[in-house]
Amino acid sequence: MKPAPFSYHRPRELAEALALLGRLGDTAKPLAGGQSLGPMMNMRITRPEHLVDLNDLIDLDYVRPSADIVEIGAMTRHQRLATSVETRRDLPLLAEAAATIGHYAIRWRGTLGGSLSHADPAAQLPLVAVTLGADIVLQSTIGTRVVAASKFFLSIMTVDLKPGELVTAVRFPRMGARASTAFEMFSLRHGDFAVVSAAVSLTRDASGAIETLRLGMGGVAPVPQRLTAVETAAMGSPSNAEMAKSFAELAANSVSPEDDTRVPAEFRRELVKDVTMRALIRAFERKEVPV
Repeated sequence: MKPAPFSYHRPRELAEALALLGRLGDTAKPLAGGQSLGPMMNMRITRPEHLVDLNDLIDLDYVRPSADIVEIGAMTRHQRLATSVETRRDLPLLAEAAATIGHYAIRWRGTLGGSLSHADPAAQLPLVAVTLGADIVLQSTIGTRVVAASKFFLSIMTVDLKPGELVTAVRFPRMGARASTAFEMFSLRHGDFAVVSAAVSLTRDASGAIETLRLGMGGVAPVPQRLTAVETAAMGSPSNAEMAKSFAELAANSVSPEDDTRVPAEFRRELVKDVTMRALIRAFERKEVPV
């Protein structure tokens, strides 16, 4: 199939893009990498009257570390997230997760802002944003809002974007040198969306006991989940395979996935146990942030 007729706009500056989105309202869709919007338009799942192409907004393609945060522009491609020195040094969980997205060609097209705005419950980048406690910067002709990732994702492919607003940047807390991270996922085929995925970031004291843990889970609910019960239970525990197995079982008991014909809920819980244990063990084995 081919998309329904639409009018095409290609603004050269952010102010022009925001003016177009503000004027056209719900009749317009912004186009970034197009890896999700394109197929949806071809299948006529979505039929925007206007398409606002953002690919000339090169000022939104950046990675800017500062003392406490790393701000990343919304038009930054997945491949840059996976390979840049800054993300691999300061946000290794994001870099590792981005490297698992689709295939090489997709990573060169897809963008951070596009992935967050699309909000597929199985997508890697929304999960990392929630797990790390990122803030999402939204701009319109009216002004700027900053929304916590945990509040931005409302339901399946539904986010807290008001008419005329655009995701322009994401602010991630900069990870310290003592952080150990890992991302694990299960998919039916290489390059597919994950059925279930786990994101882990932790720190340990001098004895190896867990000081802090962030554990996020994707594919088990309409939006990415932080498993706070597991995070709390892990405090002060040794970082070994036995504890990883125990926390993985707790994680499986902490989720309530929906049953469906493709992936039964019980099987999904087993996948939660598996990816959580693998992610924790890999994080335990890492001594410092990889560069």
